[in-house]
Parts: sequence; structure tokens; C-alpha cells
Amino acid sequence: MSSRSENWPDDRIGQILYRAGKWLAIVGGFVLVAMTLLVVVSVIGRAVFLLPVPGDFEIVGIACSVAIFLFLPYCYQQRGNVTVDILTARFPAKLRRAFDVIAALLFVAVSGLFAWRMLFGLVDTFRFEDISMIVGVPLWWAYPFGIASFLLLALSALHTVFHPWSDDDE
Repeated sequence: MSSRSENWPDDRIGQILYRAGKWLAIVGGFVLVAMTLLVVVSVIGRAVFLLPVPGDFEIVGIACSVAIFLFLPYCYQQRGNVTVDILTARFPAKLRRAFDVIAALLFVAVSGLFAWRMLFGLVDTFRFEDISMIVGVPLWWAYPFGIASFLLLALSALHTVFHPWSDDDE
């Protein structure tokens, strides 16, 4: 098994972006495992001792958002996003490439916008000391993960504009 995606651009910057996306996804996996263990402990505690983990649903909600953020760049790098190519599959390779560039530019714009707006959310939640209602977890903790993930997603999409994926089907 290769240490990089089979179709991800193989230049130096592409390798750095790919490794960063892969590591974020691995951290996201650990977050999901921790979230699963928390739910198991809470369910067993509720069933056996009538004592669930306080605020388990709050913690799971925050952890779920963090995990989703962390998976986004790797999903893009693996071409894991949903595409509707029933019509475009029959187009010439150059036209499909043009559509790929347009889609990548849209990913750059949207993920860049999300990262930018999440900076404002981070500042607001930190300044107003927003916390979860039951256990008092600071809500700003999730924002750096989202910002980093959206920035890496934007950089990955921008990279594919200039260094396209290799397509075996062309």
C-alpha cells in the first residue's frame, strides 16, 4: 500500500498537503473512538448504576463537529466528495478538466469563506466565554480544528487547480 493517494499530485507541496490531511483524519479517528468510548461508558453507567456521564450529549456534539472538520481535507484529497458525472463522463478530457478546475475553485472559495467566518466565531465565543450548558466546556475549543481543516481544504483545492489529479480513465 502506498503512503500517498494513487491519484493525488506527487509534487512536494502536494505530498505535504496530503500528509497533513491524512494526519488530521487520523486525529479525527481518535476523536471518534474517544466519543464512542464516552457513549459506551455513559450507557453502561446509566443502565447499571443509574449514573450517566453528565453532559455526554454535549461532549459528543462538540467532538462530532471536530471529527467532521478533521475529515474534510482528506476526503477531498481522496476525491471522496459526491459528484454527479452521468453527463460529464462522456465529455472530452479537456472539458472534464475544466469542470474539475471550476469545482476546485468553488471549494477554495467556500472553504476559505468558512475558515474566515470561523475566525470571527472563535473570537466571539472566546470573548463572551461561551460554554456548554451542563459541563461548562468552552465552545471555542472546536473552532481551531475547523479553521485549520478549512484552510487545509482550501489549500488542497487550490493545489489541484494547478496540479491536477492523475486520471487513469483518460
